[in-house]
Amino acid sequence: MAGDGVIVRIWHGRVPEGKAEAYRDFLVRRAVPDYESVEGNLGVEILVRKSGGVADFLILSYWESMEAVRRFAGEDYERAKYYEEDKDFLLEFEPNVQHYRIVWSSRRFGAGPSE
Repeated sequence: MAGDGVIVRIWHGRVPEGKAEAYRDFLVRRAVPDYESVEGNLGVEILVRKSGGVADFLILSYWESMEAVRRFAGEDYERAKYYEEDKDFLLEFEPNVQHYRIVWSSRRFGAGPSE
């Protein structure tokens, strides 16, 4: 990992605004433990923005290497990973995710559940 920077995997999904809280709870209960169970995962953040009756979710997952990402997502690591329950929430299934490397950060806040 030295010198390469942490990898951020970014997934995006959209749900009806009325299902946003239930979907967040599902993600925390089902998806986050799945991410965190993989060796090389450094953490997960869930972001939400509500507008026009739709809630956009971003999941930012942090990884020590591309090999760790592959352990989570498989060899076709650019494909989005979905859970059976997603069909009860999502308005569409985007096929791909994005990966970035953190090259600099001044983050000074902690994370945790919030409204």
